[in-house]
Amino acid sequence: MTMKGGVASQDFSAAIATAVEPAATVWSKVTVALKRELGDAAFGSWIAPAMLREAATGDVVLVTPTGIARDWIRRSAWRRIGELWAANDATGRRIDLKSRLEFEASAGAYVEAAPKAVAAEPIEIVLPVSTDAPAVVAPSAKSPRTQGLQERFTFETFVPGPANEFAHAVARRIANWADGHFNPVLFHGPYGFGKTHLLNALAWEAMRNAPEKRVVYLTAERFLSTFVRALMDRQTAAFKEELRAADLLIIDDVHFIAGKQSTQEELFHTLTALVGEGCRVVFSADRPPSAMTEMDPHLRSHLSAGLVCGLEPADRSLRMGILERKIQTLSGAHGFEPTMRPDVLQFLADRFTDSVRELEGALNTLSARAGEGLSRMTLDEVQAVLRPHLRSGEKRITIDDIQKATSEHYGMKQADLLSERRNRAVARPRQAAMWLAKQLTTRSLPDIGRRFGGRDHTTVLHAVRRIEALRAEDSALNHDLEVITRKLRG
Repeated sequence: MTMKGGVASQDFSAAIATAVEPAATVWSKVTVALKRELGDAAFGSWIAPAMLREAATGDVVLVTPTGIARDWIRRSAWRRIGELWAANDATGRRIDLKSRLEFEASAGAYVEAAPKAVAAEPIEIVLPVSTDAPAVVAPSAKSPRTQGLQERFTFETFVPGPANEFAHAVARRIANWADGHFNPVLFHGPYGFGKTHLLNALAWEAMRNAPEKRVVYLTAERFLSTFVRALMDRQTAAFKEELRAADLLIIDDVHFIAGKQSTQEELFHTLTALVGEGCRVVFSADRPPSAMTEMDPHLRSHLSAGLVCGLEPADRSLRMGILERKIQTLSGAHGFEPTMRPDVLQFLADRFTDSVRELEGALNTLSARAGEGLSRMTLDEVQAVLRPHLRSGEKRITIDDIQKATSEHYGMKQADLLSERRNRAVARPRQAAMWLAKQLTTRSLPDIGRRFGGRDHTTVLHAVRRIEALRAEDSALNHDLEVITRKLRG
């Protein structure tokens, strides 16, 4: 595999510029203080997932994965972050706060801020000290540093379901060091589908099952920055030796290095060396290899050569399971009753369908606001708390949109939903459309009834309750509602 020297040189130069910027060093100091002041639970839920980005102009932005996380930080921690940043940043730069969607809409020359490197730092190889509790072993001496695994992401906290059961089974098989494995394995799916959780769980279980084996976990961003520091310090041999001595190499978000030629070349050689030795390699990405058009063709071909395993959007039953597991975790951490009202759980599961992280973020927001009163929150109270977040950056859905989408899905005319016809072929889609209107708009029951042929609000209430009752036993109806909802949200 050959790379053009000019492109590789540009990649190397740009990466060095990233590596020597001091913003991440400042942010590291800030986060140490924040974790101590906020506690592990709040810090892990809201601050840890945020990424620091920096432009060549010196502008710095803290980017949160969701609007809900941005709003929580702005409300609960932003003033303190500003104080800590000012106290630790000698350059006096201003730090801004944006959600990922806001940042992507405005980003131009921003790159990930990385700490200034004087000498190459060691890779943290995560190994267990016993079969009961995983721990981080002291890193070796000659390779760049990587992020360690997150202890909360295990198979015990991973909720399997139809959308991810195949990926879950594959990860379990790898973690058990089963024979006859595919190599490499690539798990792919959009942001928030559980890929990072699955890779962390795989790593912990693999180390627990075979403590004598070497497991290395890296994000692709960390692979890039550590590779660059190794080049700067002329320690590429140590870097390669550390990675190629792995029995299992796991790299998260491999799509990040697409277009970064010299880094792709190094990953390609690492991949072929490990596969050639029979070692196991696992990746995650936000899309399948065929869609990584910026990836070098040779590397893309090798990513496709093993097992490509997609994670699908979580269905309603899986989202309910995730909520119930998350509530158990929160109740254990904060000592409140591990329950929520059924209508509240149903609302959350039906409203946050695109990303498991946003679903968990909504629950974190409610927990932060209500504390021990979480189990007593009514649906109206929950909607009031989440309404600003629900509207932020989301497509506005009208009752007319819902009627059109529902009638198209069921192969009928929109006028049929407004008619007086009561046969089941019309009545059931009409009830489904009324339920969707209640879930996806802020219209009142009387207003919804008026827009469905002048019906009374009690008719709408009956329809909503009827659909709720049917959903518990009718998987086909659940599927119909999922499909229509996704179509409406684009």
